[in-house]
Amino acid sequence: MSHLLSPPPPPWSPPPEPPEPPSVYCTPSPQSKTATPSPIARFFLSRQQSSVKPSPLTKHVKPLTPESYSSFSHEHDTAKTSVRLLLRSHRRTNPAVWCSAIICLVFCLLLIFFGIATLIVFLVVKPKTPVLDTSHATLNVVYFDSPGHFNGDFTFVANFSNPNKKLDVKFEHAVMDLFFENDLIATQSIRPFSQRRKETGAVVVRFISSLVSLPPNQAMELQKQVLSNKVLYSVRGTFKVRASFGGVHFSYWLHGWCELQMTSPPAGSLMARTCKTKR
Repeated sequence: MSHLLSPPPPPWSPPPEPPEPPSVYCTPSPQSKTATPSPIARFFLSRQQSSVKPSPLTKHVKPLTPESYSSFSHEHDTAKTSVRLLLRSHRRTNPAVWCSAIICLVFCLLLIFFGIATLIVFLVVKPKTPVLDTSHATLNVVYFDSPGHFNGDFTFVANFSNPNKKLDVKFEHAVMDLFFENDLIATQSIRPFSQRRKETGAVVVRFISSLVSLPPNQAMELQKQVLSNKVLYSVRGTFKVRASFGGVHFSYWLHGWCELQMTSPPAGSLMARTCKTKR
């Protein structure tokens, strides 16, 4: 009876289905575009980032710090300042600088021209040095007033010859000195004279020694040589020579010396000599 009175059972309904998971291939909504990517997308992004290697150019790049930024800005300002200075330095050249450069150029050209002309003259003319020699000399007097004070009279004939075939020479300045064992006992100057090509001339030079002081050992040596009839004298000359070739002139210094062996005075004559001349 109770069974008959129980309410009828509710009609059967199927159980609710579980919610369907979102599809992997579904199109994201506009709000989800800015959200975190899906797990699949994150997996592919991580693989791509791990496979990318840093390039050599970016490997050593350091992050920009305030200190590096300040140094970079300082270098940039320095470079700009140097560029400005370079631009300012290129100004218009002063006309005085141009005039000085032109004068220096003309002077250098003239110097080169005269140097080449002188070289050509030397190669064509082939200048030779005049020669000093002697063939006659006389020792007239040698005596001592007191120990160490020498008096003498010596005559020297200087022969000058010009061996050049195309040059005329002039002796503008000539001084000759008489020595006894490197001690000066007399000096004499010669008047200027000229010589033409291949010309030879003689100049008589007289040396007078008056109260010339000699060291005691030199005075004793001179007395011994006079007693032995063999006196050794030395004549040295310094000359300033001017050579002429047409309108071309050049000067140089000439040095000559002669070593002489004389007999004793009063009739002292030349026994032997050795003469040399050089520029």
